[in-house]
Amino acid sequence: MSDCEGKVHRKSIRLIAAACNGMGIGKDGILPWSLPKEFKFFLDTITSVSSPDKKNLLIWGKRCWISFPESLHPLANCIHVVLSRTMGCVPDHAHYLCHDLPSVIQLGSTHPLSDKIETIWILGGAELYKESLKHPWCDYIYLTQVMADFDCDTFFPEFDREIYKLQDEFPGVPSEIQEDQGIKLKFQVFKKDMH
Repeated sequence: MSDCEGKVHRKSIRLIAAACNGMGIGKDGILPWSLPKEFKFFLDTITSVSSPDKKNLLIWGKRCWISFPESLHPLANCIHVVLSRTMGCVPDHAHYLCHDLPSVIQLGSTHPLSDKIETIWILGGAELYKESLKHPWCDYIYLTQVMADFDCDTFFPEFDREIYKLQDEFPGVPSEIQEDQGIKLKFQVFKKDMH
């Protein structure tokens, strides 16, 4: 075994979601709204890398993966991992299938891929968000506030706002309230206080 193998390269783990009043994020496995501006922000954020030789590792729960429009694949600068305990093979357009979060983190931080990986993005659902929030490498939550009520059956987990602090300004994130399809929304970034 060479010195390089097995070495852990710590990566930034970031959660990204949009939640309505009451912290709802989904209904029957899909988004309960259609907000093109919010969706563009989501896509721009998860595909953004600092240099052309870098990629982001996107972690999708099975239902999130299935609900994502197939026509948008492939996403630039992204390696897709679908997390499922029941799938037997890697789904179309995905690169890897993992059965639990630790194996995903290992894939992104020790695998030969790790030199290429810039950020590990957690794209949902709720259980995956909840587990990821507990990981020591989780440092940012990108949480769009959708200022409206929607009927939801899936919710973004509670998190400690003394540990994850709302940033007044954040590079590349508009700070003013936006309007999308007649619905107000605010892009927010919470940064983990490392003290």
